[in-house]
Parts: sequence; C-alpha cells; structure tokens
Amino acid sequence: MTDPAHFTYPFPLEGYADKLPISDEMRKEGNALCYVNEQTGILSQAYETFTTPITNGPRGGFDFHIYHFQGNPEQSTYARALWERIRREFPELRIYRFFEKPIGPHPVAMFEVNLFSPAQFGAFISWLVIHRGPLSVLIHPNTEEEERDHTQRATWMGERLPLDLTVFKRMREGKAAMDVKVNRGQNEAVAAAAKGDGNA
Repeated sequence: MTDPAHFTYPFPLEGYADKLPISDEMRKEGNALCYVNEQTGILSQAYETFTTPITNGPRGGFDFHIYHFQGNPEQSTYARALWERIRREFPELRIYRFFEKPIGPHPVAMFEVNLFSPAQFGAFISWLVIHRGPLSVLIHPNTEEEERDHTQRATWMGERLPLDLTVFKRMREGKAAMDVKVNRGQNEAVAAAAKGDGNA
C-alpha cells in the first residue's frame, strides 16, 4: 500500500469557514442519540455528479474489480455466475470480459465493472454487498492518478489483495518516454520550419 503521507488532501471544511457553528442539539433515535442537523433544502452535488477529480465522463467514475482465485474451481464458478448475473441485472453498466488469469496490477483473475453516476454506485455497491459471496472486490475511482486511485483512494470488500504496483511505474516511465519523443518531434518541426523560413 502506498504511504498516505505521500499525498496532499483538500481540507474537509474548505468552503465552510464562514458558516455559523453547527448545533449541539440531539434527539433520541431508537436506543441512541443523534445530532439534529440544520436542513437547508439543498442536497449535496455528490448525489448528482462524482466529486472532483473523479471523472464524470465516458471513462466511468468508478471501477469495481471482482476477483476470484483461478485455481479454485468453486470460486471460479461463483465468479462466472456473478459476472452473468451482473450483465443481466445491470445491463446499463460497462462489464468487461471474464479474465481467467491475472492481468495488469491484479494478482489473480477478475472481471471489471464500470459505473457512471452516483445513483449507479449506490445501487450497485449495496447489491454487491449481498451478492459478492466469497469474492474480494477492489473499488477505485478514476482520476488522473492511476496509482493513487488503486491504493490510497481504493476501498475493498472482502480480503484485500496485494496489487503489483510496478505496473504503474512502467506506465509512468512509458509516458515519460513518449513525452520525450513528442517534445523531440516538436523541436525538430520548429527547427525545420525556422530553417525553411530562412531559405524563403
């Protein structure tokens, strides 16, 4: 797991500094006391769109990676049945192929489901809590920070499995190498254009 101290975080009360203090009034709910919160009549935007920097576009805001141990026939059978059930019950979600072996940073076989709205997230996670059976699930947001999404921002259902984080290092190195090639190409194009201007 990546060390949480390596990241920065927005302050939770950002945007609320000028608000009046919240009430300490409490009421009894069942056998416990809970705070009485001032009702504003305005719901949080988080009910409608994913919180920034989570994508709200075609990539999907959240990925659910549902794992099974490929050498365990009972788990594989359960996972394949769950994959089919999700495809039937949630056809509006993006559901990828059923992998029979590890892929990318994932240490065991899995399949992936993408969600596109907070409503889908709420419905699917509550359904999956009941139906995931013996399987572990990695839930992560999609932002511009792949490694952080898979580690510090990740949530697990069931047992946490160790990811191969070297995949993200290779991705960064590949992107850096591509950036160098693009910059070199742009510099060569500028030099050629300048040379052409000098000959005109």
